[in-house]
Amino acid sequence: MAQPTDPIQQNRRPFIHWLLEEDRNTKDGPYRKEEIHRKHPWWQVMCLTGVDYFSTLGYQPGIAALAAGALSPLATLILVILTLFGALPIYQRVAAKSSHGEGSIAMLEHLLPWWQGKLFVLCLLGFVATDFIITITLSAADATAHIIENPLTPDVLHDQPVAITLLLVALLGAVFLKGFREAIGLAVFLVGVYLVLNMVTISVGIEQILQNPSGITDWKNALFATHTNPLSMLGVSLLLFPRLALGLSGFETGVLVMPLVEGNSSDPEGRPKGRIKNTHKLLTTAAVIMSFFLLTSSLVTTLLIPAAEFQAGGKANGRALAYIAHSYLGNSFGTLYDLSTIAILWFAGASAMAGLLNIVPRYLPRYGMSPNWTRAIRPLVLVFTAIACAVTILFQANVEAQGGAYATGVLVLISSAALAVTLSVRRRRSKGGTIAFGTITLVFFYTTVVNIIERPEGIRIAACFIGAIILTSLVSRVWRSTEIRAERIEIDKTAQCFIAEENQGKIRLVANRLNVGDEQEYFLKEKEVREDNHIPLADSVLFLEIQISDASEFADIIRIKGVQVGEYRILRTQSAAVPNAIAAILLYIRDQTGQLPHAYFGWSEGNPIQYLLRFILFGEGDIPVVTREVLRKAEKDPKRRPAIHVGG
Repeated sequence: MAQPTDPIQQNRRPFIHWLLEEDRNTKDGPYRKEEIHRKHPWWQVMCLTGVDYFSTLGYQPGIAALAAGALSPLATLILVILTLFGALPIYQRVAAKSSHGEGSIAMLEHLLPWWQGKLFVLCLLGFVATDFIITITLSAADATAHIIENPLTPDVLHDQPVAITLLLVALLGAVFLKGFREAIGLAVFLVGVYLVLNMVTISVGIEQILQNPSGITDWKNALFATHTNPLSMLGVSLLLFPRLALGLSGFETGVLVMPLVEGNSSDPEGRPKGRIKNTHKLLTTAAVIMSFFLLTSSLVTTLLIPAAEFQAGGKANGRALAYIAHSYLGNSFGTLYDLSTIAILWFAGASAMAGLLNIVPRYLPRYGMSPNWTRAIRPLVLVFTAIACAVTILFQANVEAQGGAYATGVLVLISSAALAVTLSVRRRRSKGGTIAFGTITLVFFYTTVVNIIERPEGIRIAACFIGAIILTSLVSRVWRSTEIRAERIEIDKTAQCFIAEENQGKIRLVANRLNVGDEQEYFLKEKEVREDNHIPLADSVLFLEIQISDASEFADIIRIKGVQVGEYRILRTQSAAVPNAIAAILLYIRDQTGQLPHAYFGWSEGNPIQYLLRFILFGEGDIPVVTREVLRKAEKDPKRRPAIHVGG
């Protein structure tokens, strides 16, 4: 009798298939090959990073005015100096070391071995998530501010900032669910229009200041009313700099997009000097353009906008330059400026989402610290969109309230990049470079600490991301610990000959922990295994020895070397996990010879919980039991599984 079908289950299957559908363009890591990107001139790629970097002009002048008041132009000058002589030299060095878009995290990944290195990278990924998620929510919130404050916007929308921001975030997620590709052409158009409109707005603002010099006098009076001398102003501006750190965003994105930058056709892939040189042009040009607009916008908005308008509920809150555009160029131009700002802010969220979708799969799958579904783009889009919606609700779509979290993510990434560059220069024994970059690193570390103290919500959000990433990563690592964790197996000629000789009869492999490695060791081991498992003397055996390389790694290449000690033949290799490597080798021998190999072990004595922890942390543990479980999961047919024997 036919079984009734569940219509809900039938409808669910196509959805899950669509949700988990893999991109044909695969990415870095043991599970995916490197994606082939179309190359573009450096100035076009600069526009792709610019939708993130330049879009901060939409809210940075207002945040600077709120933080520094009349000191905003001087505090912004400090920011520009650190941009040109701090962040820029650092990321030029990072670009030279990450020509394939690895970013500063890859430089630090190699400084710490074993588990502490992995945990360090996971923490940095938490700050990356903070930076990019808050980029999405803050940019959407500022786009909402431009929508609401536009005179042509219906009154019914004025009290709906959270709903509008959630709609923008959901629309961004929908675009990525549909399928997103790097839209260099769109980025060039948006950035070009946006910078031209900003230039017009700032030029008109400067003209207004020159026509009414009394504004400059009022500004000077306001400065000296609070601060008695220029040194006092400079000192306060230095202390206020951490609050303006949002103006440093965009450098990490600049190195992440390096694979898109066109280089020289003659450059070797391992050292693409042309791509590195053009990326230096990209970073330098972006920094110079942004520095100019930061300084001029800060001066214009501070002198022309009443201080009360910067406060919450004011018309310049989160949209200072838009206020200037509407006030001095009319609502038609102001609306055009708003539309341009809304578009580039929304596209800045797209840039951040693309960054998340590229950098998270670059590390977590390689560590075994992500579930299988993270290989697909769409589930990740849903997760990141849900997180962005939660953050929007938490901060009530307030631009100023999210500034601390955004600055924390930006500053930690820049500080880690500065540390990586300093250590790299120190290894090259450059005393002058070490002192220079070490000083820059201390400045950024100081800035980061001050920002965290003054606006602790940033580190709280980052701590949530870090905790979630570490917890889910460790659960995934444990859950996936019994997978076949070999990328591929490479075997030398001697080892091939040993296996070919065994192929004449039963293939018997004796697992051995290498100690002295002399004939006496192998004589005693063979004698013990033959007695415990009743192996006839006429049947030959091979010894299999696995040495732990780095247990914190997940997947690796198993390179088998054949070694002969007297009359004893040994297959030797290294791996991150002994049981998984043995299982992979047994399946490899089965597939190559067409015979089921037999593996022989001795019993492990001790607490099984301790052995479990040893396996997870050190790649050993109760080896025969785990080897059989790995084989069971890898080969569903019991008749095709290599045999496991435990004696003693």
